[in-house]
Amino acid sequence: MKRFFGAILFTGLFALSGCGWRTIPQGKNEVEGALAEVTNQYKRRADLVPNLVQAVKGYAKHENETLEAVVSARAKATQVTVDPSKVTAKQLADFQAAQGALSQALGRLLMVTENYPNLKADSQFRDLQAQLEGTENRIAIARQRYIEQIKNFNNLVTVPPESWTNSLLYHFEKMPQWDVSPEEKDKVDKAPEVKF
Repeated sequence: MKRFFGAILFTGLFALSGCGWRTIPQGKNEVEGALAEVTNQYKRRADLVPNLVQAVKGYAKHENETLEAVVSARAKATQVTVDPSKVTAKQLADFQAAQGALSQALGRLLMVTENYPNLKADSQFRDLQAQLEGTENRIAIARQRYIEQIKNFNNLVTVPPESWTNSLLYHFEKMPQWDVSPEEKDKVDKAPEVKF
């Protein structure tokens, strides 16, 4: 009798091993790692901002409002954090909003620099601008990877047979997906104007 129950238990565990027993927790770990990479890239950008502001400040003395907006947006963006192991839709939305505000402020700052040819010729500013562009690319890649990992995890917890294992053992809920801000959605929804 003992062997019979042992065989049933072994067979059940063996069957579960192919149904998400390991892949569901691994998927959760992948999502957490991908979100950590997103926040790491945003931190890299935030670390570049003070140097960029200092470089611009020397040339664009009349642009205090723009410079202050960038500094303020950076401060807000660094205050909003997400815990990868317990991320909620609200945390993610707040994080995205803060990072989006910093992106907009940086965009305005870079537009203002077009009015200062000496600044554009400054090697320190050009280096910082190149680093910022590279970081923006890294952010886009990290966000894409995070979106993919969330999709994979959500499939594990909602699509059989893994979802059965989830409902029996783990009880994980679908994770909130990264979304674009309302400002970004407006840009996507509107066709760009092309003028010649």
